[in-house]
Amino acid sequence: MTIEHRDPLAEARVALTNGSYEPLVIEPAPPADLDPDFYADDPTDPSGVTGSVVSPIAGIGHATWSDLAADDPEIAAFAADHWLGNFRRLAPLGPNHTETREALHQVAFFAIGPKRHAVNGKIGLRYTHRGFGTPFFGGDEQVRVEGDQLVHQTSDEVRSTQITTVKTAAAFLGVPYVVDWFPGFHDPLKPVDPDTELSVDPQAGRAIGDWFGFATSVLEELRRTHGAADVSRVQLWPEHFDPAMEMGSADAGGRASYGASPGDGSSAEPYLYVAPWSGVPDESDSYWSAEGFGGALLSYSELLESDDQRQTALGFFREGWERLSG
Repeated sequence: MTIEHRDPLAEARVALTNGSYEPLVIEPAPPADLDPDFYADDPTDPSGVTGSVVSPIAGIGHATWSDLAADDPEIAAFAADHWLGNFRRLAPLGPNHTETREALHQVAFFAIGPKRHAVNGKIGLRYTHRGFGTPFFGGDEQVRVEGDQLVHQTSDEVRSTQITTVKTAAAFLGVPYVVDWFPGFHDPLKPVDPDTELSVDPQAGRAIGDWFGFATSVLEELRRTHGAADVSRVQLWPEHFDPAMEMGSADAGGRASYGASPGDGSSAEPYLYVAPWSGVPDESDSYWSAEGFGGALLSYSELLESDDQRQTALGFFREGWERLSG
């Protein structure tokens, strides 16, 4: 597997062959953002972008990737592959999903998160093409996972190694393996022995990347919901290993986390969730029927049965927001 030096915005500009549009994408892109609030770019914010903007979200910019994909097969293929438009369907999971998810969670929490935190004190990760990784940091540096490969990119080079153990992953990134590397976690990940051989199936790793891409594209559209209050950015938290965002007024009891778990100890398959911060407003409401936490859940199996998976996901999230916002 050849790992290439990546700049998602530059790649998108190449895909837009006629050069008429400036692209917005959902992956982090260089240069490293120096805003101390996030030290990360806001991928679907068009402010500061000159010219006509093509966006993954309707109403943001001058056209959507799906608009352009309708008339150009090459743009259609690029947009689908990067979860920007012409959205493809999620596929059934392979047999190695759980083992791969558990292994990548260990790497995210004990190697990739600490690498970013050591530079700027931030821990949030993001969807990246066929996987997940950090926003660009420091000297245009990024750490990401592609399939079963751990990738470390700087402005000058890109290195990769097959994921084997947590200890070797941390050593490859030049950070010490430390269990309690961040003292503020309420629910830190339980570590495996750092010398335990991790089982990462490349195809299962890419499927997890697709789940994160699908979820990020949906959440980026959700966060632009008209009238929503106190909307956060979409981040993939290494302790939970899920892309998520928050919106709604906490003072009014309407704030909730909206996210996409790749699976966990209570669910072998991925699922979408809405988790109200102040508890569910009506326990008799069948929407709030998630087992294991007070909230709502939409399973991967239910998404696979849907004719329009993306609209089903958006509808599920918006139903929660409407219930909580009154």
